Formats: sequence, C-alpha cells, structure tokens
Amino acid sequence: MADMPAPAPADFALLAARLDALVALVARAVPPAPALPDFDAADAFVWQPVGAVLQPVRRVARVEMILLQGIDRARDILIDNTERFARGLPANNALLWGARGMGKSSLVKAAHATVNRRLAAQALGPLKLVEIHREDIESLPVLMGLLRDSAHRFLLFCDDLSFDADDTSYKSLKAVLEGGIEGRPANVVFYATSNRRHLLPRDMMENERSTAINPGEAVEEKVSLSDRFGLWLGFHKCSQDDYLAMVRGYARHFNLAIEDETLVRDSLEWATTRGARSGRTAWQYIQDLAGRLGARLED
Repeated sequence: MADMPAPAPADFALLAARLDALVALVARAVPPAPALPDFDAADAFVWQPVGAVLQPVRRVARVEMILLQGIDRARDILIDNTERFARGLPANNALLWGARGMGKSSLVKAAHATVNRRLAAQALGPLKLVEIHREDIESLPVLMGLLRDSAHRFLLFCDDLSFDADDTSYKSLKAVLEGGIEGRPANVVFYATSNRRHLLPRDMMENERSTAINPGEAVEEKVSLSDRFGLWLGFHKCSQDDYLAMVRGYARHFNLAIEDETLVRDSLEWATTRGARSGRTAWQYIQDLAGRLGARLED
C-alpha cells in the first residue's frame, strides 16, 4: 500500500484559521463570567443586569431619620429588624406598603444609614445597600449568586414593587425569597415598598377567583408572594396634624425664616391644591418655600 502524502503547510494553515473562527463564534455565544464586584468601593450599589454590574453609589439620596414624622412605630420596627440582620441575627424580609408619599422608601434608606452609624461607632463593618429596579426582578437569581459568597451583609431593596396581570416574574421572586432549593442567602435580606398590600392588582385576584376551578387555591397562589415577607409595615394617609408636624420639622431643620401662622396657612393651601396630605407633599412645599425665601436646603 502506497504511503499517504503528507499534508501540505497550506492545509494546516486553513485548519488553524477555521479553528480560530470557531473559537471566536463560541466566545461570542457564551458571555464571560461576571467580574466579582468591589464591595469596598461604596456602601450602596445599583444592580445593572446587563453585564451583571453593581454600580457603586457614592452619595445616596436620602432624608435624615429625624425628618420622618408620623411613622414612629414603623421606624422603630424597621430599624430593629435591620440592625439585628446587620449583626448576624435572624431577621425578616420586609414589605412596606400603603399610601403613596408617606415615606416608605425614605424610611428604608434612612434605616440603612442609622444602622451603619451604630455599627461604625462599634468599629463593625457596614451593611451594604443594593437597589434592584422592578423591571430587573427576573435577574434576581444572578444577583443573589454574586452576593451569596461575600463576607458582607446586604440589604437588597426594590422600590415600588408590584406586578401586572400578565406578569409572571413574581414567581421567580417567590422562589428566590423562600421557595427555591438555594433560597435566600443568609447574608441577604430583602426589603420592598409597594402601594399594594399583596403586590398584585385587585382585579387580577378577583379574576382568578371568578374563573378558577378552585377559586381559593388560585387566590392563594397570588397572595403567597406577600407571605414571603415576614414583616409587613402599613403606611396610611396622614392627618392634618401629622402633615403640619412634617412641615414644621422641615422648616425647623433647615432654619427657614417664616412665622408659624403663615407656615400653617400656606402649607395647608399647598396640600389642598394637590388634593393630598403626605410627607412628599410636605417636602415639595418646603422646596417651594425655600426657593421663595432664597434659602438653600443643605443636608
């Protein structure tokens, strides 16, 4: 049998070129593993699912705890729960629900700052705040994977969390919080704010009740998401006295030169034109007042 001719150098070059092209295709199809975040870069981060990036936040937009009026009970409960978690003790996921503009998200951020000041006074490491946007909830398992193996403890925060009738991402949240095989990492606690107590629209739940073979089971499936939050804190529309206490507290804190009688009259008129009394309305009035007085609202 005659010997087979040796491959020509050109054949090797062609094979190498094809292998290089195949490797390039695979590299484009399989994204690289996300880089480990630098958790020492800041005490607060915003989750960006594209590229699996935790963007450091150098300065958190927050209101000082002393300025949050009319929510004393919710304040004390949330601070206690947050501090216990930060110290490695058992703590619950928290759902802050209720009337808009009553300080739900402000309380979460203020509680984070308050607890970190207490930890710093005892030379303990800070609690990290990570915000995830509502539209990125489906990427929550990826985020949990990045946080799970860190030595830090994390307060994972989602503002204005709710789900529409055709949205099924709430099932992913349920599994991540409590129901999955891995479950919530021991170094992560989840806080959410919502205008809805059960996070789902009422008409969605009523439709399930009217069309399901077993209405009770169908509704149970929907409300079981909020059951993943062991701590529920309700926020309700404030009274006129609470509203005025908020306005006076802001004016006093920022040293705004205005007579109390004028402050009361103007702030009530401001609330009437907006059809609501709330912490947000009080803050908006104070911003308008400070602008008219030529005063700066320094932190």
